[in-house]
Amino acid sequence: MGRKRHLLVDTLGLLLVVVVLGAHIQDRDGAKMVFLRAKRCFSRLRLIWADGGYAGQLVRWTAVTCGWVLRIVKRSDAQRAFVVLPKRWIVERTFGWLNKWRRLSKDYERLPQTSEALIQVTMIALMVRRLARPRRAVHQAAQAIPRPHSIPSSRAA
Repeated sequence: MGRKRHLLVDTLGLLLVVVVLGAHIQDRDGAKMVFLRAKRCFSRLRLIWADGGYAGQLVRWTAVTCGWVLRIVKRSDAQRAFVVLPKRWIVERTFGWLNKWRRLSKDYERLPQTSEALIQVTMIALMVRRLARPRRAVHQAAQAIPRPHSIPSSRAA
């Protein structure tokens, strides 16, 4: 029961590739599907960071099949409390963004393709919102420019 969402994101956390599979499929097999999709679209890709669930034969498979370096970011076995790990937090933040959307907070969909489409639509909406939102620095700089009605008059009163 359940689904697994496999995401490939850039260093900003923006979606590159998504694959939604049944929970019975191993993480490494899901990653192969993600990497094969990414290979068609992202020829300049060279390095991928992944968590410990993707370790093992996948590292060599990725190097041979795709020509990429797959670097595994593992947490220490002695680690008990939550610690932010380098580069791994980026995809976790993306999952957090997705879970804010009601339709993606639970697995409501019957088909995995529908879940994939909803994730893509959600990321498009997220990016459009960011593009449409005025930047604070730009907005403040625009307010600092004197307006014609605020220029003092040189006439004596």
